[in-house]
Amino acid sequence: MAQTIFDVIIHVVFSTKNRVKLIGPEIEAELFAYIGGITNAYKSKLIGANGTSNHVHLLISLNKNILAPDLIGNIKRDSSKWIKTKGMIYSKFGWQDGYAAFSVVGHTQIEAVKKYIGNQKEHHKKSLFEDEMRTFFRKYEIAYDEKYIWD
Repeated sequence: MAQTIFDVIIHVVFSTKNRVKLIGPEIEAELFAYIGGITNAYKSKLIGANGTSNHVHLLISLNKNILAPDLIGNIKRDSSKWIKTKGMIYSKFGWQDGYAAFSVVGHTQIEAVKKYIGNQKEHHKKSLFEDEMRTFFRKYEIAYDEKYIWD
């Protein structure tokens, strides 16, 4: 094939350090816009974003020339620096060290994942972040150790 065709969509999840509840409505929209700017700078696209006060879900279409860990690291680093400029309450803000990234297979799943991400606040009225992640790990058959997964 003479042309390179690349279509990789990932669902990324990470929490605030120790799941401290710092992402309030007063900053949320601006945070996701800022993250969208970061993804655009790396020629990727933020398709959907939402979360709760202690974690975020991002649906990202990756550019063929960037590795997922590099993009996610840049998102976390740059958005953390930005949040710290938003007032004293955020001066010690940080993201957890790790993250989870799951592949979205085909465009038929995009709308379902966007709907899931959009429903985060309602979903977490009934379910903790840790329980949500355990469900993802089971669904994707990912082995993990409870001693090391949470920070």
